[in-house]
Amino acid sequence: MKLPEEGKLLRIFVGETDRHEGKPLYESIVLKARELNLAGATVFRGIMGYGASSRIHSIKLLRLSEDLPVMIEIVDTEENINKILPFLDETVKEGLITMEKANIIKYRYRKPL
Repeated sequence: MKLPEEGKLLRIFVGETDRHEGKPLYESIVLKARELNLAGATVFRGIMGYGASSRIHSIKLLRLSEDLPVMIEIVDTEENINKILPFLDETVKEGLITMEKANIIKYRYRKPL
């Protein structure tokens, strides 16, 4: 797949314990991105954060350590990113979704031998 030099970066911020159809929400989002043939998705687990509720989620606080912040990043063309937005609108009940311009420098993969 070849991507143009200018694309979009979609960031989705959710909690580690957020669920969709019995599985982690971040997993459902990545699987949906793959189903839609988006260029790629990566999940990052945060060690500390807070959102709209201002409640601190931290690995230091034992009682909250199971609901750490999670961020999913997806980079692709704006047209392709727009394909996943209805799914996110339906499934992300709490969190933050942002989109910004991304300058794509390189997007390649190594073919298996």
